[in-house]
Amino acid sequence: MKLHLHNTLSGKKEEFVPLHDKEVGLYSCGPTVYWYQHIGNLRSYIFVDILKRVLKYDGYAVKHVMNVTDVGHLTSDADTGEDKMEKAAAQEGKKAEDIANYYLNIFKDDFHKLNISEPDIWCKATEHIQEQVEMIKILEAKGLTYKTNDGIYFDTSKIDDYGKLARLHIEDMEAGARVELGEKKNKTDFALWKFSGEKGRRLQEWGSPWGVGFPGWHIECSTMASKYLGEQFDVHTGGKEHVPVHHTNEIAQSEAAFGKKPWVKYWLHGEWLMFKDGKMSKSAGEIYTVAELEKRGFSPLAYRYFCLGAHYKKPLNFDWEALTNAQNAYDRLKNIIAEFKDDGQTNEQYLTAFADAINDDLDMPGALAILWEMLRDQRAEGKLRAVRKMEEIFGLDLLKKENVEIPAEIKKLAAERETARQSKDWAKADELRKVLEEKGFLIKDTPEGFEITKT
Repeated sequence: MKLHLHNTLSGKKEEFVPLHDKEVGLYSCGPTVYWYQHIGNLRSYIFVDILKRVLKYDGYAVKHVMNVTDVGHLTSDADTGEDKMEKAAAQEGKKAEDIANYYLNIFKDDFHKLNISEPDIWCKATEHIQEQVEMIKILEAKGLTYKTNDGIYFDTSKIDDYGKLARLHIEDMEAGARVELGEKKNKTDFALWKFSGEKGRRLQEWGSPWGVGFPGWHIECSTMASKYLGEQFDVHTGGKEHVPVHHTNEIAQSEAAFGKKPWVKYWLHGEWLMFKDGKMSKSAGEIYTVAELEKRGFSPLAYRYFCLGAHYKKPLNFDWEALTNAQNAYDRLKNIIAEFKDDGQTNEQYLTAFADAINDDLDMPGALAILWEMLRDQRAEGKLRAVRKMEEIFGLDLLKKENVEIPAEIKKLAAERETARQSKDWAKADELRKVLEEKGFLIKDTPEGFEITKT
């Protein structure tokens, strides 16, 4: 089975052929750890997790690297505004390092709750300052940088294919008056190193050949990706918001520094989680975290199921009714599978269709449809083992037995119903069954007695 992925660089779905047989280098743009990651952010990481699972399912050895931005991400992609880490540290009255570690640990907890596997390497920007300085020196030696009062900038006019990822038309991006450019030569030029100004003004700053300061956001990813995966590697992922600036700038500086094209063979970008007709984001003012979903009674894995119901390249509209429907469907799915017995067989017909779906640009809605079709197929055999294999991709704990605490009130109602059954008072028994169902519990009669499960 051949995997096909939509490559942002070409704008087409392509057969996946790694640089090295059966080995894949994968880099994912990770969090800026100044605050909680909301469920819109986490949709992107669920997509990356599915990608990694599919690659492993297909027999590839995957080396996965994810950065942690703990310095240098300014509030504007135009290299202006406050550093998000500095701003958060000042607001909370803590060290930037403490802020970063606190929110990174919560992010990792969310990964665990959502069954997202952690990368092989977490790399913090602050732990790779010297490597970033060395890469900037390479670009400087090639005549691709210039100095302004506020930093060292990459001169995008010195390369002939800037913006190819986003298909930017530079001639249509005139900056306007020189006052808007400041000291930048071109609107698309970007900071490699920013100066602190007066020494000691910032919480995070380092010495460099150009002056005390801190790295730009883009150079961090190029440096760390290439340190751990090489000067060329297979796959780079992120949200679609990264395409026009962050990933465009990564490509420009990396290919200029290493002289190798393409720096990355396949670029994959996930679409946004939409909320009230706009992207869910902190700036939009209304966001939700995994912890907030749990407080409302939703399982984190129900949110994962919800995300798998839409292709990663399609916008996904979030509201509470849609998440409730996903929770109900997920619960039904687990309850159905819980009834399966191992018949010693594996349903290869449905597994083949499943493999076709996941290898067609990670078609998870199609994969879920195949699972449901198999479950409803009265003649299908080998369901349990097929589900076990599919679960390698879904990551939904479909075979995990839940330890549900049955409230005393429910146990009492179930016992009253059993007494009615023993007395052959079928009307009362049916009435009590309905009461139990309304309270969210199902009762099943067996030769050994009754069983109670949560719906």
